[in-house]
Amino acid sequence: MNARVRGILRSAMPSRRRFAPAVLSGFGTAASSIALLAASAWLIARAAEQPLVMYLSMAVVGVRAFALSRGVFRYLERLTGHDAALEQLAGVRADLVRDLVPLAPDGLARSRRGGLLSSVVDDVDELQNLPLRVMLPLAVAVLTSLAAVVFTAIVSWPAAVVLFVCLAVAFAVAVVVGGATGARAERSIAPLRAAVADAVHDLLANLDVLTAYGALDAATERVRRADAALRRAVVRRGGAQGLTSGAVSVLAGVASLAALLVAAPSLAGGSLSGPGLAVVVLVPMAVFEVFGPVPLALASWRQVRSAAERIADAVPEAVPDGLPRDEHAATGAAPILGAGLELTGVRAHWPARNDLDADAGRLDDIALRLGPGERVLVTGPSGAGKTTLAHVLTRFLDYDGSYRVGGIEARDISGDDLRRTVGIIEQSPYLFDESVRQNLLFAREGATDDELWTVLERVGLDPWVRERGGLDARVGDRGGLVSGGQAQRLALARAVLRDFPVLVLDEPTAGVDPAASDALLVDLLGAIGRDRAVVLVSHVDVPEGLVDREVRLENGRVAAA
Repeated sequence: MNARVRGILRSAMPSRRRFAPAVLSGFGTAASSIALLAASAWLIARAAEQPLVMYLSMAVVGVRAFALSRGVFRYLERLTGHDAALEQLAGVRADLVRDLVPLAPDGLARSRRGGLLSSVVDDVDELQNLPLRVMLPLAVAVLTSLAAVVFTAIVSWPAAVVLFVCLAVAFAVAVVVGGATGARAERSIAPLRAAVADAVHDLLANLDVLTAYGALDAATERVRRADAALRRAVVRRGGAQGLTSGAVSVLAGVASLAALLVAAPSLAGGSLSGPGLAVVVLVPMAVFEVFGPVPLALASWRQVRSAAERIADAVPEAVPDGLPRDEHAATGAAPILGAGLELTGVRAHWPARNDLDADAGRLDDIALRLGPGERVLVTGPSGAGKTTLAHVLTRFLDYDGSYRVGGIEARDISGDDLRRTVGIIEQSPYLFDESVRQNLLFAREGATDDELWTVLERVGLDPWVRERGGLDARVGDRGGLVSGGQAQRLALARAVLRDFPVLVLDEPTAGVDPAASDALLVDLLGAIGRDRAVVLVSHVDVPEGLVDREVRLENGRVAAA
């Protein structure tokens, strides 16, 4: 287990001060259960001897007290344990999101969405089982077992030795048998769960394409196969847990029978009373009832550890090479554009690329100037570095060399602040499964409906929105109810509403019919005021007069004119 996984597991555990009440309450519950059985056994056996009632009154009171205290302690255990675990889990989620933010979007570009979603949601939820289903049952079982052995030793030390040996054997069985059978199943569950998530995500995200090409049945069958494989692995894990629990139950009976055999001579010799014999024979049953959750706790430990390992794989401890390490806190103020943007000797690359495509999309010794209100077209073949340049300008990617915004080095500006000055519209802009209004208010929360209609009119979408029923018209999951051109216009409306001094358009016509691409470019650039600087990234020619100059990239460098 590496340090990263250990750190994640430590972060899931509440502090000792927060967790101690749950452990003490759990011990109170278990001790009350054992004491209730011991008091009941003593009372029944002693009553059979027909003593005076006064000799039984204390045992009667004890039975009632232990029965009530068991319920009270159980309630306190659940209350304090879940309160501490869920409070800690909220902090773990916040820390995970905080670790993910520096990676987005380019550090997550190669992650499978289903697997990443599983790590962020399911695996983080699994971490709450560390305090509740692992540490709490184990701590209570250890404390209760030791207390029961001491109590039994007071009554009969041979029976105490038998109880201790049986508990040790039961723990060894739980570790060895459960580890040998359950660990193998648990290791297979991790990738299978991600495979199901990926299959379901791909099916739902591409439902229209799969239906159009008659591939829906194949995609559905892929989900069924992944689900069946996961179900088999879960059944194997459950069988391992059942086998371990059954072995422990057998040892519980062995402990009671052995206690009877070793304590019987003491009864014949007069050193042990009949009620005492009943106590030492029945107490092991109560102790093993408390010990019963130990195999499940060990199985939960394997699940929690696997979840922590998947989280560690999905969210690296350090920001990968190629991503910016933002060391400046956001001020909430946009940097002044001043004389514009200036790049000198800029080099950049995508993170975590393999050896086969290590040079694809790299930038090498790029020089570029962009003045206020200037419009520059960046062209070049695929892999030339056009999108890399766009992401450097918006500080999604790190760079070597110099990149200045209004004369200030970009790495000395918080990425959040810089993106208040330099905005981007990507090839496939993300639209939330909400109304048109909510997708626009995402850019400026306090905008009025009149302002929204004004910006929609600027991008040529107001007739379409009115036909759809107004600002409350929904756009569907990831914009599934709008065309590629409409999605680009909505994204531009968002950007215009945010009023970026510099706007980067990364292949805005990539998902648009070639016959309509020129008209879309005319409308998009027409909606942007001439006082706003524009970097238009495109692999196709644009209508004449839309841009002031062209920069061509080839193999990560600016090609000679």
